[in-house]
Amino acid sequence: MNRPRPRAAAQPQSQSQVATHRLPPQRSEEPATPSLLTPRAKGVPGSHSVYGIHAVTELLRKRRDQVHALFVLRDAMDSTETTALTELCKQAANQGLRAIEKNRGELDRLSQNGVHQGVVALTGEFRYADSPLDLLKQPQAAGVSPLVVILDGVTDPQNLGALVRSTYCMGGHGVLIPQDRAVGVTPATIKASAGATELLPIALCKNLVRAMEELKEAGLWMVAAVAPGQDGQAPWDCDLTVPMGLVLGSEGRGLRPLVRKTCDLRVEVPMAYGLHGASLNVSVAGAVLLYEALRQKTGPASTTPPQA
Repeated sequence: MNRPRPRAAAQPQSQSQVATHRLPPQRSEEPATPSLLTPRAKGVPGSHSVYGIHAVTELLRKRRDQVHALFVLRDAMDSTETTALTELCKQAANQGLRAIEKNRGELDRLSQNGVHQGVVALTGEFRYADSPLDLLKQPQAAGVSPLVVILDGVTDPQNLGALVRSTYCMGGHGVLIPQDRAVGVTPATIKASAGATELLPIALCKNLVRAMEELKEAGLWMVAAVAPGQDGQAPWDCDLTVPMGLVLGSEGRGLRPLVRKTCDLRVEVPMAYGLHGASLNVSVAGAVLLYEALRQKTGPASTTPPQA
């Protein structure tokens, strides 16, 4: 399939003014040992916790049939929290699910000390998309330019959740992650995404480069977010309105050489000041690039997001 050529940069940015997402690995919230509340690999039966008001609300909307139990805080003290919990419990009751009251210590244990906001649900394993090409079904049906975020070895569940959230909010259509040497969708990921994991398709793949090649054959251009000195262009000098896979690397190493080589175009995030060689966190860099793609699609004078 012939793919439209993305617009090249008119003026390369100074390498002293650019930086991207590479950072030392961050501390993961994953438990040290597996348990019944730990998400399992795709296809393996098990249960895990989903916590946080927004995350559980979206879970009930999208996967009520997989919710085994709903636990809420007994005698919640915060008025805002109480109001939100009351609405959530009404939603659950309307769906035939009774909330079970627990004290804060029990909810802390069920959420493995996550920020649960007074609610924890027990559910079946997360449902990934069947294949990377499934991420294109919704934009193709809607007749819009696909935008898929591709993550090469992101290991922090908070970063993954933040990227899923940004992808959904900025009009993206899916997230692709490798099955090995990367974090999957965990309770911490779901909480950090504010429930966007229930709204946005996420696909696992055994071979990331092969999956990228399949998406290229389907018409997507691969745009790599790279570190300074790797011939990246400023994102506003590139055409990010084309069917695109935005490829982001791991927190410590960035993109692997073969993944970077598979990409068609490289972008950097210009910065006014550096921090002794430090660069933007991968989820922040991803949000910046996703926003620029949204800006280009909507136009500088528009305040209306593109329709998904």
